[in-house]
Amino acid sequence: MIEPADITVVIPSFNRAHCLPRALDSVLAQTLKPLEIIVVDDGSTDTTTQLLADQYRGIKAIYQDNAGVSAARNTGISASKGVWIALLDSDDAWHCDKLKQQLEAVQEFPQSRLVHCDELWIRNGVRVNPKNRHRKSGGWIFEQCLPLCAISPSAALIRRDVFEDIGLFDENLPACEDYDYWLRFTHQEPVLYIDKALLSKYGGHDDQLSRAHWGMDRFRIQVLFKLLRTATLDSTQRCAAIEVLSGKIKVFAAGARKRGREEEAQQLESELSMIEYTGSVQ
Repeated sequence: MIEPADITVVIPSFNRAHCLPRALDSVLAQTLKPLEIIVVDDGSTDTTTQLLADQYRGIKAIYQDNAGVSAARNTGISASKGVWIALLDSDDAWHCDKLKQQLEAVQEFPQSRLVHCDELWIRNGVRVNPKNRHRKSGGWIFEQCLPLCAISPSAALIRRDVFEDIGLFDENLPACEDYDYWLRFTHQEPVLYIDKALLSKYGGHDDQLSRAHWGMDRFRIQVLFKLLRTATLDSTQRCAAIEVLSGKIKVFAAGARKRGREEEAQQLESELSMIEYTGSVQ
C-alpha cells in the first residue's frame, strides 16, 4: 500500500503572492495529506517571502535567485523526500480529493509511473470549455503530445525514479519545458489517466507564462529538434515527430518572413529540408 507520507508537493513560484495562497490552501485541504509541501520562491520581489513566513510556517520554503520555472521545479524535486512527486503551478488549485484518487489509481495499476487527470479551465473568473485538441487521455499518448502540451504539470503525479531515469526539466527552455518532459516520457512508456476534473487551472492573468513569451511554437520546434537528435524513437514515432515539426516550421517561417526575418525563415526551412531528406537532425 502507498502511504500519504510518500508524496512531496512541489510548487514553483515567482511574484505570485496574489494567488499562491489559493494553491497552498488547496493542498492543505487534501483528504490525503502529503509528506511535505515545498515552495520554491524563484527570486520573487513581491510579498511572497513574508506571506510564507507569516501564514504558512509548516511549509518548506526554498529561496533562490530567479532562474525560471524549470530550475525552480528541479530545485524542489532535488530537495524532496517523497517516493511520489506532485507538481502544482502557483496559479492553479487542486480539488480536495485529487491526491487520494491518484494514489488509488496507481495502487490499482502499480506499474504506472505517471498519472494525470482532467481539469477545469477558469479564464478571467469565467469557466471555459477547452477545445478538442486539449482533450486529455491515457495510455501510449506520444503522438497526442506532439502538437501541444497534453499533460498539465499541476495534474501530474510522478514517481521519483522517473527523474532518475530520464532526468529533470530542461533549464535551457524558458517555456514549453513541460512539453519537452512529456515527450521524453511518453515515447518510452504509457501514462495513467483519471477521467475526472481534479483541479482548476486559472488563466487570463498578465503574468501567465504563455503571455510572457511570444511565439510559443518556437520553443516546441527547439524541443522537437532536440528530441529527434537525442531520443531513441522508433520509426513510427520518428515519422510522426518529423511530420509535426514540418508543420510547425512552415507556419513559423511564414510568420518570420512577414515580420522581415527572412534569414531566420530560410534557416528553419533549410533544417527542415535536411530532416525530410535524411530523416535525422545534424
